Amino acid sequence: MRDRADIYFQTLMNEPAKYISDLEKKAQQEEVPIIRRATRDLLRYLLHVHKPENVLEVGTAIGYSALFMKECLGENGKIDTIEKVPARIKEAKENFRKFDTKDQITLYEGDATGVLKELVSRDKRYDFIFMDAAKGQYMNFLPDILTMMNPGAMLVSDNILHNGDVLQSRYAVTRRDRTIHGRMREYLYILTHHDELETICLSLGDGVTISTKCSRNKGKVDKLDE
Repeated sequence: MRDRADIYFQTLMNEPAKYISDLEKKAQQEEVPIIRRATRDLLRYLLHVHKPENVLEVGTAIGYSALFMKECLGENGKIDTIEKVPARIKEAKENFRKFDTKDQITLYEGDATGVLKELVSRDKRYDFIFMDAAKGQYMNFLPDILTMMNPGAMLVSDNILHNGDVLQSRYAVTRRDRTIHGRMREYLYILTHHDELETICLSLGDGVTISTKCSRNKGKVDKLDE
């Protein structure tokens, strides 16, 4: 039922720019992980409604999602995006050179942990943040992310179900994935109980959370109870 609904809903959506569709096909052929179409459509809706001027993306890959988000922003919108894998950095740079003709995207090279701290030290602030990097590191990134979120800013975290593993018991997932399982569950608990955030969890795609930075105090939670 859900697959049929997803397919039907896709037929209702407007197609993105041709170069975006071409990048999607190329990524699929080369088995490069990019955002799913449902996540892409969610981003388009949120960006059009929220109208952010400053966007941060954690996890560039080949630049597909950054370029798609650029298409959803006005000419004054700016995107900072972070990537550490050299081969993906090279391809992203080439894609930005071709398709980011107004220089709206800035690529930061390096591990996100270090780059985020650099951005914090420069007092960078963002209206919209898209988290799509190493799932086991989301918890480590969160403190700096929160620091850089303007009041009312939105944080979208992708793939929070980790191919469905997060829904399983810790002992039902492979031993190598248990660390990610625990960290992602803690991350989700913190998002949904943090005193500065209002969060909704969606089963769309591989799971997405939408968190808005708000002033209402819900009672601070420092970590997940053991």
